[in-house]
Amino acid sequence: MQRQVRWVLLSAMVLIPALGGAVTEADFEAKTTQNLLNLCNAAPSDPRYREAIHFCHGYLVGAYHYHVAQTDGEGGKPLVCFPTPPPSRNEALRMFLAWAQAHPQYMNERPVETEFRFLTEKWPCQK
Repeated sequence: MQRQVRWVLLSAMVLIPALGGAVTEADFEAKTTQNLLNLCNAAPSDPRYREAIHFCHGYLVGAYHYHVAQTDGEGGKPLVCFPTPPPSRNEALRMFLAWAQAHPQYMNERPVETEFRFLTEKWPCQK
């Protein structure tokens, strides 16, 4: 009996994290900040881990690059001005994830809005 109880507990410890944090198809639609965070925080054991992490990085970098393209040139007014030297992509991603998790009120917003809330709060341009 005791052996069966241990087996059940061991099985639960292995399966529960995988069930609770699995990336869903809806997360890849990235309609909310929570969807994006689910992708960015995917567990390495998740079967879609690689796709999730690549989507996360691509989404965030793509949105920032669009902003740079839109504000480049004469009359452009960037919202974000990184320090010199700028943080690495991975450092900026870690900062964004920590910031977003500390601001749960934005979980239902579009992820691009939350991304730029963070960026403009952390690295605003001087006027």
